[in-house]
Amino acid sequence: MRIFITGATGFAGSHLVENLVSAGHEIFSLVHPETSHQPLLQHDRVNLIPGNLLDQASLETAVAQTKPDRVYHLAGQAYPAVSWQKPGLTLAVNSVGTANLLQAVVKYGRPRTLIVTSAEIYGEIKPEMLPITEETKPAPNHPYGISKWAAGLLVPLYWQRYGLPVVEARPFNHIGPRQSLGFVVPDFASQLAGMRVGQRLNQMKVGNLDAMRDFTDVRDVVRAYELLAEQGESGEAYLICSGKPVKIEAILQKLIQLVNVEIDVQQDPERMRPSDTPCLYGSYAKLEAQTGWRPQIDLDQSLADILADWVRRL
Repeated sequence: MRIFITGATGFAGSHLVENLVSAGHEIFSLVHPETSHQPLLQHDRVNLIPGNLLDQASLETAVAQTKPDRVYHLAGQAYPAVSWQKPGLTLAVNSVGTANLLQAVVKYGRPRTLIVTSAEIYGEIKPEMLPITEETKPAPNHPYGISKWAAGLLVPLYWQRYGLPVVEARPFNHIGPRQSLGFVVPDFASQLAGMRVGQRLNQMKVGNLDAMRDFTDVRDVVRAYELLAEQGESGEAYLICSGKPVKIEAILQKLIQLVNVEIDVQQDPERMRPSDTPCLYGSYAKLEAQTGWRPQIDLDQSLADILADWVRRL
């Protein structure tokens, strides 16, 4: 199968490419060199196509030349904090970029397409609204959430107007090897790995450890992407999550136990987020009903693999 991917050099994208290559598919990866933070997998079935989501003509040329049987759209500006610094760029890349890609796909072949957005579209959630489902009303509270909400709104629109078999995936927090800094788990793991190898003092400054979040291993997440691209109902959205909340403090303590060193943990007022939603988790019932997917990699295994990855990097 010929597969066109955006975001193949990103965290989840790199794991997805590995899976698809192992399954024998031919990969055509749209790569924006200025924002790619990981190298593309080196393999004779992985083809690099330089491009830009904001350049409609180059997107159309790329899709027309590759003639894909399936499209995965993972690329975008992925940091909510950065979206406050660069709201226009975030909206352009995540929303307009998605529209440009869908337009190119409609024009050339209309293959099955998966659009990856985010559970960040839901914003602050009251306890009585948990667990989040696909029916929960989005109320994004930062430009990143708005950009992903707008991208997701295009999915049923392009199915209804053009008959494009397109599906939306809404992942919650996903963790695993190769995740970049700027997210809570790799931020913790990188510091602790530095302590293990003697590159840092055994002291950590942390923010709000009381918040509870829904974490899924990235390898389970990309498996869900593959199932949705094959079996998802066109025009529909699906949550990808573990279905249970985990306290940030528990994540930190599990990582400290794995490192097995004495750590002085100090709360830093500047790292505290006063608007933090105390608890956030979702339901994967719709995804399971449609595809049979369930998370398979438990949290302890994810954290052990993440820590080992950071030790190797250092």
